Amino acid sequence: MKKLIAVCLTAFALLCAAPASQTFTGTITDEFCNKADHKEMKMGPDDAACVTACVKDMNGKYVLFDGKEVYGLSDQKAPSKFAAKKVTVTGTLDAKTKMIKVEKIEAAH
Repeated sequence: MKKLIAVCLTAFALLCAAPASQTFTGTITDEFCNKADHKEMKMGPDDAACVTACVKDMNGKYVLFDGKEVYGLSDQKAPSKFAAKKVTVTGTLDAKTKMIKVEKIEAAH
C-alpha cells in the first residue's frame, strides 16, 4: 500500500511540474527573415510569398515573431497557411531553446 501511495504521489508531482499551455501572438515568418519585414530578402511579390519561398526553396523553418522575440515552432505544416499573417499560437514553451510545442495556431483577432 505504501508503494502505491508513493507511486501516486510521484505521478501527481510530475503532472504538476509539466509546463502549462500558453498563448503567443505574433506574425508567422521564416527563420531567415525572422521578423515581420521582408524588405531585405524579397523572395516574392509580397511578404507571404517571401516567407513561403524561404521555407520551401531554401529549406527554412516557420517561426513566430512577436515584435521582440523569435520562437521556433514544432509544427511546420499548420503555419504554412498563415505565412506573414498575425496569429495566436497555443502551446508550451521550452525557454532554453525558444521552441513552442504547438497545440494549435489560429488567426489573431
